[in-house]
Amino acid sequence: MRLWLRGAPCLLFAVLATATEAARIDAVRLWSGPEATRVVLDLSSPAEHRLFTLANPDRIVIDLPQTSLASRLRLPEAKGVVANVRTGSRPNGELRVVLDLAAAVKPKSFLLGPDGQYGHRLVVDLAPAGRGGVVKRSPAPSSERGRDLVIAIDAGHGGKDPGASGPRGVREKDVVLAVARRLAAAIDAEPGMRALLVRDGDYFVSHRERMRKAHEHQADLFISIHADAFRDSSARGATVYALSTKRATDEVARRLAERENASDLIGGVTLADKDAVLARVLLDLSQSASISASLAAGDRVIGRMGNVTRMRKARVQQAPFVVLTSPDIPSILIETAYISNPKEEQALNSSTYQTELATAIHAGIIDYFRDNPPPGSYVAMNPPARPRESTRHVISRGETLSEIAERYRVSLSSLRRSNELRGDRIRIGQILTIPPG
Repeated sequence: MRLWLRGAPCLLFAVLATATEAARIDAVRLWSGPEATRVVLDLSSPAEHRLFTLANPDRIVIDLPQTSLASRLRLPEAKGVVANVRTGSRPNGELRVVLDLAAAVKPKSFLLGPDGQYGHRLVVDLAPAGRGGVVKRSPAPSSERGRDLVIAIDAGHGGKDPGASGPRGVREKDVVLAVARRLAAAIDAEPGMRALLVRDGDYFVSHRERMRKAHEHQADLFISIHADAFRDSSARGATVYALSTKRATDEVARRLAERENASDLIGGVTLADKDAVLARVLLDLSQSASISASLAAGDRVIGRMGNVTRMRKARVQQAPFVVLTSPDIPSILIETAYISNPKEEQALNSSTYQTELATAIHAGIIDYFRDNPPPGSYVAMNPPARPRESTRHVISRGETLSEIAERYRVSLSSLRRSNELRGDRIRIGQILTIPPG
């Protein structure tokens, strides 16, 4: 062992919980995100472990005394910075787990106790060794053109947190990511706007981390996308939320307590050098303005979503969601449908419905910024055209619903919803409302 470690440029040694009995590794799981790769060893009981790094080639070694592998354990395939996972038994009864790496990393390991569906776990987070705190930004546009608006799109859940599941097993984390990606594509195609996907893969991101990313990229609007669930499978419809005033008050108190060490800014003003009274006033004003703007943005989104899906509430609701607590970014959370409802689960899993939802949310965003353009932005200097209002169509002999939808360039499903039609049967002389295309 001495010869093996001699010349290793980096050595990290960690001893955590002491095992009281022989442990067993029941599973090895990998997740990869833009910030780090996470390795999880599912254990039958707490286990002592030693962890160190080796170079040339880069690898992580984890030794676990009095630990064995579950029979027929399948090791995960390469993911993120982990190129390979291998194991071996040592003469002293230790189990060795080796992570072959694609690059040097800074490892951090810790033990977790039982929590919900998981038992004891050894977690190893692998952050890139050269990782810095600099956020890459697009070059600042010329003052003549105006800056782009940044829309942070947050696909809820991810990785170890699947969210809710429907009767047929459709997972919330999958469908909301699909909607988020379609929304991002629509925003990126809009002049003067660009999208920031907070999560662009199947990995876990904490609530505070989601807010931090939006703040670092100086987002003008934060939209968190989810799918609701309820024990009654007949529950249906979409809902839009903003932050509750009670949670806002609690968040102000939390930020005041942390302001000396806080690295974030409130509307471009640091709180660290302000006295307690002024800091509270600044936070209260910023949080109140954020909630007011969030309610306005939510109303515009509801107005558009109502053309493609049933809204459970016609106005923005307020709730204490942590992810909505940024005091300087208008933030809304959209429950797109009830994934626990078999029909809405099927719709959420449909690419057509995902596109309709993304298109409607995108239109609501345009409506909000048309009426509330940030100074100096491209949208302020080049206001988007006003959409045409809903029109009326009187059905003539020989017309079909699909032909009418194609003529007005609207989707068949949105035409049905706007007229509360359950099928395609129409009659001569019937008046249809044609939603904005």
